[in-house]
Amino acid sequence: MTREEHVAICKLCTNRKMDIEQGILCKITDDKANFIGECKDFTKDHSVQVDQFIETADPLTAQEIQLSEKALDKLRSEQNLGLGIGTSLLVGLLGAALWAAITVATEFQIGYMAVAIGAGVGYTLRYFGKGIDQIYGISGAVIAVLSCFIGNFLSLIGFVANAEGIGYIETLLGIDYSLVPTAMKESFSIMDILFYGIAGYEGYKFAFRVFTNEDLSKLEN
Repeated sequence: MTREEHVAICKLCTNRKMDIEQGILCKITDDKANFIGECKDFTKDHSVQVDQFIETADPLTAQEIQLSEKALDKLRSEQNLGLGIGTSLLVGLLGAALWAAITVATEFQIGYMAVAIGAGVGYTLRYFGKGIDQIYGISGAVIAVLSCFIGNFLSLIGFVANAEGIGYIETLLGIDYSLVPTAMKESFSIMDILFYGIAGYEGYKFAFRVFTNEDLSKLEN
């Protein structure tokens, strides 16, 4: 049997595992399949279809895949923490400004905007940072929560500016910042904690580079 024929069968077996350098291996033998005809250790994975393995398999992070040190070094050489943080900060600030604008215009704080900010920050950090190390997830969580805080702060500035009939920049420059913590504390609620938490979780979760089976096949070659 050819390697392709072995792989086609192994893709349907629960005893498969992915190795970044060798491709699909058998968990039992820790080696490539070498059976002839039928495999005595085959156990069908009913969640996978023959012609839809790559399309239906969820992307995995580096932490979920068995990677060799050589493969990890290669992936780490492609990381760019500075670019990832810079672009995700920009997206976070834009999201915060949009959230504040909507809040001031409607006089209603839409908490789900925090969820969108967290996802936006995470995906941006993933795309530009290409990170697999924990620092990327931590950075994503911190930036997401910070962006939500800035969004609430800008909302406060907007309300003060409208109440006083002055410009937003003028308010930013002239406000008594010693009063800001008290004002934000009074407007803070339990729901804010929930949405901040979700935003931080998404900023962390989505910050990591992910790999499909097709990606792993390319890395293998």
